[in-house]
Amino acid sequence: MIKEQLDIKHWNAELRGKSPEEIIEWALRLTEKRIVTTSFGKYSAVLLSTFYKKEKNIEVIWCDTGYNIPETYSHASQLIEKFRLNVYTYVPLQTKAFTEFTLGEPDLEQTDHKKFTEIVKLEPFRRAIETHQPEVWFTNIRIRQTELRNSKDILSYSKDGILKVSPFYYWTDEELDKYLEENNLSKNSTYYDPVKALEGRECGIHLQ
Repeated sequence: MIKEQLDIKHWNAELRGKSPEEIIEWALRLTEKRIVTTSFGKYSAVLLSTFYKKEKNIEVIWCDTGYNIPETYSHASQLIEKFRLNVYTYVPLQTKAFTEFTLGEPDLEQTDHKKFTEIVKLEPFRRAIETHQPEVWFTNIRIRQTELRNSKDILSYSKDGILKVSPFYYWTDEELDKYLEENNLSKNSTYYDPVKALEGRECGIHLQ
């Protein structure tokens, strides 16, 4: 297990001044069992583009809730084709129509929101983890996004002991916008997550 071998405090200090590409190169050497997760959200092109340069065949996990708007599916299709992504898509076990019939789309204050989150996001994610059994999980979480993410760092651990690597953790929105512009990459400005609903709230996956 990587958790037993890695001094995470030491390596967070070591990696703090490194570029995202250098962080990714370092983490790729740790194990062959690695994944990158994406929602094809606002800045998804930033992280995914780096793997086109560093590790084209990495397994990309997309938990598609079924509630994405057309712009997100268009954005996903473009990135999958552009970077030839090795995508594994996980969807809820029950259809969107049945979920809407039984639960609707509950808002944050409703008691059914927790059940809704479990059905459309958490169960598919756990299924993906059980299938792929990663030791390293690349994510695009960043400081200043949520209270939880403020408490993390470039390296952190999931509850299951998977090493989470966030190469762009300290980047600002302005820096990411500049990266998109300089690399001629698209931004999914209209991204909406029915589980998260509000910007600044966790969708649930990073609580795992």
